[in-house]
Amino acid sequence: MTSNDAPTQHGMLDVGDGQRIYWEQWGPSDGVPAVYLHGGPGGTLNASQFRRHFDLSRVRAIGLEQRGCGRSTPHASDPSTSLSTNTTAHLIADIEALREHLGVDAWIVNGASWGSTLALAYALAHPTRVLGIVLVSVTTTSRAEVDWITEGVGAVFPEAWDRFATFAEQAGVGYCRGHGRIVDAYGQLLNSDDLVLRDSASREWALWEDVHISIGTGGIRPDPRWDDDRFRLAFVRLTTHYWSHDGFCDPPLLDRAAGLRDIPGVLIHGRRDVSGPAVTAWRLHREWPGSTLHVDEGDGHGGRSMAARWDTANDELTNRALQGSNGA
Repeated sequence: MTSNDAPTQHGMLDVGDGQRIYWEQWGPSDGVPAVYLHGGPGGTLNASQFRRHFDLSRVRAIGLEQRGCGRSTPHASDPSTSLSTNTTAHLIADIEALREHLGVDAWIVNGASWGSTLALAYALAHPTRVLGIVLVSVTTTSRAEVDWITEGVGAVFPEAWDRFATFAEQAGVGYCRGHGRIVDAYGQLLNSDDLVLRDSASREWALWEDVHISIGTGGIRPDPRWDDDRFRLAFVRLTTHYWSHDGFCDPPLLDRAAGLRDIPGVLIHGRRDVSGPAVTAWRLHREWPGSTLHVDEGDGHGGRSMAARWDTANDELTNRALQGSNGA
């Protein structure tokens, strides 16, 4: 894959509701369009590493930072920023607004982790605008998936989950393990008027995040992005907001997967992804005849061999798009 030092284009797009989203483009303007949807929610484009998964001699790779995070405004780290217009439907509309703004007819859609949920939701809403889909660390943000990642996986990491739950129980939001959802409790904490409590809750969530994604990724290592208070507060506030509403995906995406039948897709998932078990990718693949599933036996929630397969998948869909444009 080729790369450059700076995006060929970037900017801020007014999408209404007082929201402006940051976007950037890498590669030639006449290349095969592809859009990348980052994880989180609230994960941002970080250092724009997504571009390395595309052949920038042939691909017009576009990334955006979703509402409330990164360089987009207003920022979810600010407790005065309302999340009432931050839903999956709003994010889908933002992606469409960007597509129209950039004059793209249809594009290859890439999504990682939460971004895979958003990619699926976008494709179901606008199937004629999708040339193909590449999903990495596949999620659909169903209630079962959210309850697993916030509670069920505590069976694998009991010490860390006990700390995670104890904080919520002692924080004065009425949570008691076994009664109510812990994601709802943390959602309340991240919207607390007590800024110290809010900060402490975000740190506890970040610690739990580092723990449950650790298998298959080289052990527990603190994500350096958590040191940025603005990033951490926005990430956890947005994540708990979306997860406590089942990703704002109603009906659930797996129940609608037949709507993807005419779209080619590649699903890439790590066998050791404990926080997002491979059963979700498997069920999606079974309901989506046009998909190919690659389960990496060594990786967890991401990894080097998964990244290599990601590159290959984009090359294959790029070739397919070019063949189609040539009438092949």
